[in-house]
Amino acid sequence: MDSFNQKLAVVTGGGSGMGRELVRQLAAEGCSVATCDVNAQSIAETVSIAVAGAPSGTRVTGHLCDVSDEEQVLRFRDEVVARHDSDHVDLVFNNAGIAGGGSFVTDPRATWERTFGVDWWGVYYCTRAFLSLLIKSDDSILVNTSSINGFWASLGPGIPHTAYSTAKFAVKGFSEALIEDLRLHAPHVKVAVVMPGHVGTDIVANSQRVHDDVDPADLSDEDLEGRRADLERAGVLPEGASTDDIRQLTIDLQLMVSEFGKDFRDNAPLSADGAAEIILEGVRSGKWRILVGDDAKLLDEQVRASPETAYDYTGVGVAVAGSIQPD
Repeated sequence: MDSFNQKLAVVTGGGSGMGRELVRQLAAEGCSVATCDVNAQSIAETVSIAVAGAPSGTRVTGHLCDVSDEEQVLRFRDEVVARHDSDHVDLVFNNAGIAGGGSFVTDPRATWERTFGVDWWGVYYCTRAFLSLLIKSDDSILVNTSSINGFWASLGPGIPHTAYSTAKFAVKGFSEALIEDLRLHAPHVKVAVVMPGHVGTDIVANSQRVHDDVDPADLSDEDLEGRRADLERAGVLPEGASTDDIRQLTIDLQLMVSEFGKDFRDNAPLSADGAAEIILEGVRSGKWRILVGDDAKLLDEQVRASPETAYDYTGVGVAVAGSIQPD
């Protein structure tokens, strides 16, 4: 796809980060965009920014949608068709994602499944919903965002990352499997899988909002007691702690995550706009596998060179674990 001008793109998770930048940069090239997010204010801001930098006649629409809910995804698809008055779309960027559910052993099941639901089922549901519209285009591309955690399922020593990594492995495998499927049944539809490394986005803050958007001061004693078992299992709450202790620990944990999120965003080696540029250039050039960031390239090379040492932290792990963490 040499040009995005006069095309129609769908971008999920467009409220911030790479999603917002994809919307902005596509619109700046004259591509109409329908984008969704779970945050109404964020998606409205994205639309305003994109429209301001787009040529006349470019339509950008914002939609509320939780991609882990198939009913909402189907509603989003119908809204796109209606508001853009089109029987097809040319590009679909399955970009929405959250973190969480690091440990399969100690994290709450709901947190694990919520993360997996957005990161995997969101890609699956949106592909199911929009594939027929991609097929109706003469030249179309499905772009699925995986991660470096789609080929290396860890964040380094002592930091499990199971829900996110499992989902991102699924996205990578799904995308690769579609290559032959589409080649046989819809050869004019191409697929690309994006694997970003550490990119400066608000994924930490957004994930915290999705999983636990509650002020600890507003939690009842019953709510707090409901968290006791999970906190004890995670090893952060001593036995016999009072309800007030749980409340204070909850406050402290939220502040810690918030600070980590700012550090993750502000000290990243690659900005969201830089990442979006790499993704769009990869799509233009016809790449089916788009590595985003030097850390992604390094990790890819080292895992391929020595897969047996990927998790022993004497080889691959030592070389790359620090590169995907904020300084």
